[in-house]
Amino acid sequence: MSFEELTDQQAKDQAAELRRKLNQWADEYYTYDSPSVEDAVYDKTYQQLVELESKFPQIVTPDSPTQKVGDHTLPGFTKVPHEIPMLSLGDVFSKDELADFVNRLGETDGVAFDYNCELKIDGLAINLKYENGVFVQGSTRGNGQIGEDITRNLKTIKSIPKKLSRPINIEVRGECYMPKKSFAELNEQRQLNGEEPFANPRNAAAGSLRQLDPRVTRSRKLSTFMYNVADIDDLQSDTQSGMLEELKDLGFTINPGYKVARSMADIDAYVDQYKDLRDSLPYGIDGIVIKVNSLTLQRSLGATVKVPRWAIAYKFPPEEVETVVRDIEWTVGRTGVVTPTAVMDPVTLAGSTVSRASLHNPDYLQEKDIRVGDTVKLHKAGDIIPEISQFIPEKRPQKSAAYEIPTQCPSCGSTLVHLDEEVALRCINPQCPAQLQEGLTHFASRDAMNIDGLGPKIIAQLFQKQMLNDVAGLYELTFDQLVTLDKFGEKSANKLLAAIDNSRANSCERLLYGLGIRHVGIKAARLIAQRFKNIDKVMQASAQEIAEIATMGMIIADSVVTYFSMPQSKQLIQQLKQVGVNMDYLGVSDEELENSDSFFTGKKFVLTGKLQQITRPDATSWLEDHGASVSSSVSKNTDIVVVGEDPGSKYDKAKSLGIETWDETRFHQAMADEK
Repeated sequence: MSFEELTDQQAKDQAAELRRKLNQWADEYYTYDSPSVEDAVYDKTYQQLVELESKFPQIVTPDSPTQKVGDHTLPGFTKVPHEIPMLSLGDVFSKDELADFVNRLGETDGVAFDYNCELKIDGLAINLKYENGVFVQGSTRGNGQIGEDITRNLKTIKSIPKKLSRPINIEVRGECYMPKKSFAELNEQRQLNGEEPFANPRNAAAGSLRQLDPRVTRSRKLSTFMYNVADIDDLQSDTQSGMLEELKDLGFTINPGYKVARSMADIDAYVDQYKDLRDSLPYGIDGIVIKVNSLTLQRSLGATVKVPRWAIAYKFPPEEVETVVRDIEWTVGRTGVVTPTAVMDPVTLAGSTVSRASLHNPDYLQEKDIRVGDTVKLHKAGDIIPEISQFIPEKRPQKSAAYEIPTQCPSCGSTLVHLDEEVALRCINPQCPAQLQEGLTHFASRDAMNIDGLGPKIIAQLFQKQMLNDVAGLYELTFDQLVTLDKFGEKSANKLLAAIDNSRANSCERLLYGLGIRHVGIKAARLIAQRFKNIDKVMQASAQEIAEIATMGMIIADSVVTYFSMPQSKQLIQQLKQVGVNMDYLGVSDEELENSDSFFTGKKFVLTGKLQQITRPDATSWLEDHGASVSSSVSKNTDIVVVGEDPGSKYDKAKSLGIETWDETRFHQAMADEK
């Protein structure tokens, strides 16, 4: 039945049902950062409500989603009123609708506008307040009128300046987002820990910002792009593009991809450009924002109760393809988490061939009701991770049966369990071959013991030939054993033995990370080792003593204490001692750093390009041992950029900012001078 055929009561009832769905989905998305439907489903339903209310204006209610902005505030956060409301943007989904918006503005004022085209960052809207150039308060958008005070969390984000280049009073608005790399790493770690992965980078960013513990926020590696101010009277600029440059001069990070457009043809070209480039960007975008460039015209055009009249968001259509699920495989990770993966007919999606997609955990698999033989819709969550959105009912085979969740480990046959109300299914057999192999691969990895040449395929062969069953056994491998491996000659065997032997001398934080203790990442391992000086003292430490370390907490502390309380862990450490693995921290202590007169103390470094004489993790570790900090991006606060081969844009930015650059020879000379 079309809208025109509805009675007033039918329209009212249908609108009530659409609002119920939209409010539920908005709560899941905005407030709890856990969406149950794709953005495209929400957008389509929202548009249905907009059309229905436009046909029957008498049924519009003040609390309709079409009349509201954003999300609710969460308990645990102080509420912050926005003196000037933080509005959302109206959405369009086709170039025709975008052209209608441009034409409508032109017809309204009878003048030719310039427009500023900007990328629509997939993140969480934030408001930053500065007094005399000093950051004093940060908040979420909330419902547009009232947000949440997240100042302490925002202060942990490096791209937010604590002090501006001018002592002005200003409220700056923008987007906090999680880079794609950080998102992938976070979800990988969450799955290892048996936690529910985030649906997309936007929800990961929102969940990270709305933490009661700022240390959690700091660990999530968030970033920001700022693009607006609450009151344009605070600016010297008179255009949107000029505002961005002024924000940049004040010390904020802006997205460099903006462009002034003087015609619909310019706007179309910009949309097409970034539709093609979106997959290659290091952050997620879900569309383009078009704004009237003149700030004076922005003010005169004003806003509705919900959206500005001078801006619109063009949302990219979701890229989905259909494929068939041929199998569901279960793999065992190093922490025992058993993860289902859909194996599908290969398809091209967002520029790459995809044939596998994680199904995350049993709850997710059953909720989606995915079965072998199903035709499914596949997309990339946050333009990164292949994900099945739904099966297609009409294409399901007639004899299809619900998929049965396994009860036994696919590697060792042990009974699978749920621990501590986790969504993950786990194998808790400490001798499970799959876990042992995954654990060994982690132990040998570059950030752990850094045993070059010992990858998953070699470890799998060593297991199959029963030459290895734990990490201590690595140090007892012989030349005669290694030369029996496939494609392994004398040179390869000697090289691997040398790498294994060299790893005995590593500082103990590498060992601590390599043991694969749950929740203990590279940084946590380093801080623990730096505090207690050797593994024996770490084993004797209480959870409270570990939790007192800056940025640490009881979750990590309890995990360390639990690990070292197990007899098999104590036995493993004893075996590693017997084969000569170093148990001491060889880096610089906190006290030494505080009293150090090292050139590197307090300096901010960036490493770019391929380093020939030292790995980047080793360079980073050395710099941090000598009091420096290492960042992944160049800013005006960077002191020195170390440049390897093929350095790229970071080198160019350093030159443009007049930042000192070192080649690798100069870097190694400075390292030698410290000895």
